[in-house]
Amino acid sequence: MPTDHDFLAAAIDLSKQCPPSRTAFSVGAYVVDRDGTVLATGYSREGDPVVHAEESALGKVREKDLANATVYSSLEPCSRRASRPVTCARLILAAGVRRVVFAWREPAIFTDCDGAEILRAGGVEVVEIPELAAGVRAINQHLLPS
Repeated sequence: MPTDHDFLAAAIDLSKQCPPSRTAFSVGAYVVDRDGTVLATGYSREGDPVVHAEESALGKVREKDLANATVYSSLEPCSRRASRPVTCARLILAAGVRRVVFAWREPAIFTDCDGAEILRAGGVEVVEIPELAAGVRAINQHLLPS
């Protein structure tokens, strides 16, 4: 069965499909059931110029009970956004997901993010795998200060 590293690496690879943007990160997300079944995937700006990866993936899930699912996101789920009223951290909580794995904490380029803290406060197990963060930074290099 694939590991957290495998699913997170796949989410990072998926983020390469994001249409380019100078005002938003390129992010990939997977929603995976406990048995390793991929329930849905999504990436930033997939079919909508302001959709976030987690929002896209969760919007495709047909399962009602996601308590045993894990959301794998290349970037920490957002806690503030201008384009929609509900953040990805809040969408994950509302969906009942109890576990989130991500590679890179969102840098304070567009906003200060505390998505991991919001998720933990909501009872979600949050796992950060920073050894995969370099791949996420590389995909978003055009946004980073030189």
